[in-house]
Amino acid sequence: MGDLKGKTALVTGASRGIGRGIARRLAADGALVAVHYATKETAAEETAELIARDGGRAFLVRTPLGTPGDVPALYARLDAALEEHGEPRALDILVNNAGYNIPGAIGDVTPQDFDQLVAVHAKAPLFLIQHGLGRLREGGRIVNISSAATRVAFPGSVAYSMAKGALESLTLALAKELGSRGITVNAVAPGYVKTDMNRQRWSTPEKEAAHAALSVFGRMGDVGDIADIVAFLASDESRWITGQCIDASGGVNL
Repeated sequence: MGDLKGKTALVTGASRGIGRGIARRLAADGALVAVHYATKETAAEETAELIARDGGRAFLVRTPLGTPGDVPALYARLDAALEEHGEPRALDILVNNAGYNIPGAIGDVTPQDFDQLVAVHAKAPLFLIQHGLGRLREGGRIVNISSAATRVAFPGSVAYSMAKGALESLTLALAKELGSRGITVNAVAPGYVKTDMNRQRWSTPEKEAAHAALSVFGRMGDVGDIADIVAFLASDESRWITGQCIDASGGVNL
């Protein structure tokens, strides 16, 4: 993979799960990583400690997304932290990973649930990119974490699937707009990954085996599977790829 030394990355929702895996991998490749989190400070500190233990560099940025004033607050804290580390107020890599699911079929979705999911999965990435463009260096990388739920019918989480679909539309539009600056914009769509999110779905060996069987590889994904793909998209090797949604489901329901 490409050498990310001298690069600065912001990974939202990096306190645990896929976000933690991405932050650790980008730091291992040499990037200075801003570990964003909303409320789980202890977990975020653990992410930063793991990065430091592996010889990488990271710092924390706390801001709940999906709330009024969230994006300006996040960048104010990011700028202050970069200044403390003697770094310019600039970004090379933005990974929009923060998110969660509120399960619900069409008869169960509430306006509040819908608004919350769209605010975190679609609105926050849109304005994080908008406010971040002045900081994003030429040849930068934007990676949006979507979901295989946009490819495979997932009626049990209809609002979540819709929000992720909006994120993929944003990816496509911005890839065209930002190409003149050499900035690539891509999405990664994980399938079933063993993290805390929706862990009740594979809380028993039988449930895990059922989900694993949906992949052509006969196993569930792990965070490293997704982090490796994001690291590639963040590197110079991916310079000719933009506007794409990379299916990272292990061939679920092919």
